Amino acid sequence: MSPLMLSLAFALALAASTLVKFWLSSRQIRHVATHRGEVPAAFAGSVTLTAHQKAADYTVARARFGLLALAFNAAVLLGWTLLGGLNALNGWVLDASRSLPDGWQAMGYQLGLVATFVLIGGLLDLPWELWSTFKIEQAFGFNRMTLKLYLADMLKGLAVGVLLGLPILALILWLMGAAGPRWWLWAWGVWMGFQLLVMVLYPTVIAPLFNKFEPLTDVALKERVERLMARCGFAAKGLFVMDGSRRSAHGNAYFSGFGPAKRVVFFDTLLSKLNGGEVEAVLAHELGHFKHKHITKRIALAFAMSLAGFALLGWLAQQPAFYMGLGVQPSLSAPNDALALLLFMLAGPVFGFFVTPLASHFSRRDEFQADAYARAQASGADLSSALLKLHEDNAGTLTPDPVYARFYYSHPPAAERLAALAS
Repeated sequence: MSPLMLSLAFALALAASTLVKFWLSSRQIRHVATHRGEVPAAFAGSVTLTAHQKAADYTVARARFGLLALAFNAAVLLGWTLLGGLNALNGWVLDASRSLPDGWQAMGYQLGLVATFVLIGGLLDLPWELWSTFKIEQAFGFNRMTLKLYLADMLKGLAVGVLLGLPILALILWLMGAAGPRWWLWAWGVWMGFQLLVMVLYPTVIAPLFNKFEPLTDVALKERVERLMARCGFAAKGLFVMDGSRRSAHGNAYFSGFGPAKRVVFFDTLLSKLNGGEVEAVLAHELGHFKHKHITKRIALAFAMSLAGFALLGWLAQQPAFYMGLGVQPSLSAPNDALALLLFMLAGPVFGFFVTPLASHFSRRDEFQADAYARAQASGADLSSALLKLHEDNAGTLTPDPVYARFYYSHPPAAERLAALAS
């Protein structure tokens, strides 16, 4: 592999992925706008024209904003790589690290490089996140977050990232330099252990930093949910209501935790919109994912893909062309492990983008299976009405472009889900 060949391959992949994204988003905008004026026949009796048009306008607004963000992110990625941005940052951090004590220079340089890169990336993304939250979401009545709460969440997220991220990053960087040619296998094991630890800590330690979780107090609904879980052979540590309305009007429900420590969490926005039967049907859908072992399979797939990723990184990190082909001159006087990590994080998604439709296909298949399970354990009619309400309340378009949906949608379009439920 020569640096020139890698540069050409990366440039072509970046150009191709960006053009495909532009083409798909443009199709989505045209298709949704074209069908804005009339509610689809299948929904004529259940969705108002006003709600349909709001969903169309929301979808188009987000897609147009996404086009601007896409162009910006592609330019930033090109700047970091082939235009030498990361190389310049690396030189600056390397010079600054020389003022550290001798025993701390190597690790201090590497941690400093990653931390500085992440900080700059966060600052570049910040205006886009603010506009999305306080302009688009606000304009369509979804945002309930104040600027004060947004900043508090950002600071809490930064603190959690530092407390959890820096130690695991330091350990992986140390393994890259000290564990020999098979360092990637040890690093993968450490990373998997870290992921499992986060899954355990999230429900009881991390999530409560951002939201309040109160036990479900609706006695009738609680009994109904407990009967459903008993029928499905599902054990949970508790049923909780989360104050999702503090930040957004969007509703949701999810499971977290492992084994008997699993928790069922309902957004308060969800409970305010659905009746007892509909809540039961939505929960039965989520139980369907556990029944069909979708969660376990996805975790196993993530583990396997991360193993392949670490193995590939282990090989690429030893290739000078990997660095030079992506616009970075590897250092002869300092470890290049942090550089390898950053370049892999930058280039990986560009090449991985092209498997998106395959992942979306299998995700939609899982959703159909979970819907079928919910219809068997609860009420298909209740699940259909719940899906309609959630589509309306979340302003999900009923008329997505078919190609865009096949490529991106992790859940089947509403018309397909309802038709499957009714079949």
